[in-house]
Amino acid sequence: MINTKKIKIHIKNNHGRPGTFPCDLEGEKNFTITKEHFEEALETEPSIKEKVEFFIDWDEDNFNASMFRSEILLTYDFPTSNLKKIAPNLKWIHCTAAGVEHLSPFTWSFDKLVITNSSGVHAKKAGEYGLMSVLMLQNHMPKIITNQKNKEFVSLFSNPIAGKNIILVGTGSLGSSMAKLLEPLGANIIGVNKKGRPVEGCSKILTIDKIDSILPIADILYLALPETSETKNLIDRKRLDMLKPSCGIVNIGRQSVLDYDSLCKKLNNKELSGAILDVFTNEPIEKNSKIWHTPNLIITPHISSDDNGNYVKMTLELFIKNLKLFLENKELENKIDKILGY
Repeated sequence: MINTKKIKIHIKNNHGRPGTFPCDLEGEKNFTITKEHFEEALETEPSIKEKVEFFIDWDEDNFNASMFRSEILLTYDFPTSNLKKIAPNLKWIHCTAAGVEHLSPFTWSFDKLVITNSSGVHAKKAGEYGLMSVLMLQNHMPKIITNQKNKEFVSLFSNPIAGKNIILVGTGSLGSSMAKLLEPLGANIIGVNKKGRPVEGCSKILTIDKIDSILPIADILYLALPETSETKNLIDRKRLDMLKPSCGIVNIGRQSVLDYDSLCKKLNNKELSGAILDVFTNEPIEKNSKIWHTPNLIITPHISSDDNGNYVKMTLELFIKNLKLFLENKELENKIDKILGY
């Protein structure tokens, strides 16, 4: 007898609103998975097209009813309480973001439930943003923009980036993509990661427990870390004090990695040359936040690695590749380690 049962996929989109993801309507436009998006992605793998069905939903409008029969969930976030009861057939969750700290700790999960993320789809855009931000710091752009706001015409000269020490903390797809673009310009990029694994573009790699030994030589400190129990407050006041006053900082990972209050104090006291921040715990930033008024600081609204108009397409390319593996009972790519949190 031919098995005609189809694998059901629940696709959960979020309406843009403050305090969640996406946090505004522009984000909603860029990250919404439509019926047309998904059908187009399925066309790339005709062999699996007839084996699946999908239901597209918004927020939690039909979550419980749809998930009861779903085996796969494609989403950014979801209600984790009583998930096993709500979705007894659930086998795989794909998170449309790279970071999954909003789902941590994974005590809500259950045996054999596989969780994957979209790490890697951000790389090209993140690399270009990284190159841009490092060169902006090297050319004093945070100071120049602050001077412009204050109507101060001050000549601030700079040198090429060649020979400067770029300390890259977090050498995953986001950080390493910056290193590949910057290395040909002659910068000395020292990578810092958990296991000391080599990374293209880096002249040297240190394990994260050795980070204190190289912070004093940093010309630019580049942070591209996920949020985990090990990375929270990694760059605290003590480590910020290890940096020389001419050092600049970029953060494209998560705010929790860096003490923003201490950073702002040091920028106000001219104890660092400048900073470019793309990630914030609460997005959008409150209008009365003091961070808006910090000198020599450039704020970008969490845009460093999200490709305009193509993010959904790239996410679905990865998802469909994994869907084929899922249907073939093979190991999925981009699996999350539920203990490590990434």
